[in-house]
Amino acid sequence: MNTQTYPEILRYAAFTTDPSGGNPAGVVLDATALDDAAMLKTAAEVGYSETAFVTAADHAARRFRLRYFSPLAEVAFCGHATVATAVALAERIGPGPLVFDTPVGEIPLDTSAAPGGSVTATLTSVPTRSRPASDAELHASLAALRWLPEDLDPALPPHVAFGGNEHLVLAVTSRERLAALDYDFDALAEVMRRHGWTTLQLVRREAPDLFHARDPFPIGGVVEDPATGAAAAAFGGYLRTLGALPPSGAFTIHQGEDLGRPSLLRVQASTTDPHVRVSGQAVAIATAGASTGEEAA
Repeated sequence: MNTQTYPEILRYAAFTTDPSGGNPAGVVLDATALDDAAMLKTAAEVGYSETAFVTAADHAARRFRLRYFSPLAEVAFCGHATVATAVALAERIGPGPLVFDTPVGEIPLDTSAAPGGSVTATLTSVPTRSRPASDAELHASLAALRWLPEDLDPALPPHVAFGGNEHLVLAVTSRERLAALDYDFDALAEVMRRHGWTTLQLVRREAPDLFHARDPFPIGGVVEDPATGAAAAAFGGYLRTLGALPPSGAFTIHQGEDLGRPSLLRVQASTTDPHVRVSGQAVAIATAGASTGEEAA
């Protein structure tokens, strides 16, 4: 019998101050003893779209190495689990700057605590980029989404955007079209695997600095993410490429509303810097006797 004891598993809702909102993430602050199989098993048991694992820590330098796993596979980068981990660390070692070494590169973070105790984390992405989607990419995606070309907003053309992972960005003409999302899970997962996309960033522009978003994540075994920090960073790069950033470069994304888990992501991008800053809060999710993993048999 394998008597390996699994470390404590924290659970946080990211991009919200309400444990019933936002995007839940697992956080393991000491995963030094876990191999790849154990991390994948833990992520599958937690069951959230991603769990973050701290595999090395230098507390004096406030520098940590992170890996991310969905229930099905390792993910190169995950924004909401990054924010959740940053908040969890700030609550334990105090607010201030942090640096995360991730599979996609170095991610600097700032954390700050409000007088009421809530912690905000701001990540700075790796350099973002964006390119027009090909006709083949677009047609296959629309078919899997059960959308028509006329559902799309011609002012925000389809792109594949990168902010640590690649995401297909599709903007729709109405909030109603976005709310009525009902896609073919297996077909969209196949399209995404073929092109190496992590999520689809489906958006509706309400104002130059306000967007609504939905992010299908079938390749991770999850129908939809309630908040997607990596896609928000990629979207900032997308708007920069199009010359569509608001004058301040700051905009807000509302996500998760159609899932009953409202999330708020604040994004700051620049016309001259490919790095994008994504800010949000996170709050611990209370669990009944589920704060630690079970021993593996």
